[in-house]
Amino acid sequence: MKFLDLCKVYVRSGSGGNGCIAFRREKYIEYGGPDGGDGGRGGDVWVEAVDGLNTLIDFRYQQHWFAQNGQGGMGRNRTGKDGEHIVLRVPVGTEVLDEDEETVVADLTELGQRFRLAKGGNGGWGNLHFKTSTNQAPRRANPGQEGVERTLWLRLKLIADVGLVGLPNAGKSTFLAATSNARPKIADYPFTTLHPNLGVVGVDNTEFVVADIPGLIEGAHEGRGLGDLFLGHVERCAVLLHLIDGTSGSLIEDYQTICDELEAYGAGLAEKPRITVLNKIDALDDEERTFLRDELHAAGAQDVMLMSGASREGVTDVLRALRPFVEERRKADSAELRGIDEDEEDGTWRP
Repeated sequence: MKFLDLCKVYVRSGSGGNGCIAFRREKYIEYGGPDGGDGGRGGDVWVEAVDGLNTLIDFRYQQHWFAQNGQGGMGRNRTGKDGEHIVLRVPVGTEVLDEDEETVVADLTELGQRFRLAKGGNGGWGNLHFKTSTNQAPRRANPGQEGVERTLWLRLKLIADVGLVGLPNAGKSTFLAATSNARPKIADYPFTTLHPNLGVVGVDNTEFVVADIPGLIEGAHEGRGLGDLFLGHVERCAVLLHLIDGTSGSLIEDYQTICDELEAYGAGLAEKPRITVLNKIDALDDEERTFLRDELHAAGAQDVMLMSGASREGVTDVLRALRPFVEERRKADSAELRGIDEDEEDGTWRP
């Protein structure tokens, strides 16, 4: 299945049915009066987060989603049938943006969450509604209300606890393969990863989801390489894992490039908790490891860890360093879901 995380859709709710102009006509009843029924209501357009989906590829082949129109009213005071609703089923983590690609209409971050994108039009009144003491045979009915037409963008942001960032060939896919059952493509050339991969990682009886995104290069925010659109998949992460190739001849430049790209992207990524890891230390001796770690400290990186995804040296220590950030985020989300403030959570009463 092809991975697709951005698509454009056109939605339209159903129009309401027209009201009916009719009169009761029976033998021996001279003045039957009006009995035109109301029109049915048009169908709504909904979007719902469902389980089992991780791409928006379905909307590449069907971009137009139109709800059913309401049926017109009929004689004998019969109301028309309501139009059927239509539901766009999307993966959890999908954002619905307006046509300007900036205004967020809905953000579906939980399974089963629903949002109405377009409301169906109301049905028109039949002539029975317009009967008065002075106008007992009205020949007037309302037309149904028109449906709502919208052009929207769907953008998928994967739900993950940890996001991997770094230059191409920094060892992100190797780390994911070494710590989870995910099997991303691994090769010795840049941009091996062309779309995000997810893996479930376990350490000390705690499991969390790690997202591997394509590598960033200098100028990615201007469209160079694969661009920085994939950074949207790590916006929801609790912590970023910044991997740096220890065998690179431009260590400090590589570190600064990623920092600059996160700053240029915005969305709070530059302020998000980050763990910096010097990767591929299996190709370095002890003296080189110490020297390179000191160089990163001097460049502004804090608490630099050493790791080798290929030999799995230091991998467990890195996972244990990530664990507190993930647990803190989950605790905060749980408290927010239950409507409990932090002061109440720690057992301290506040007036």
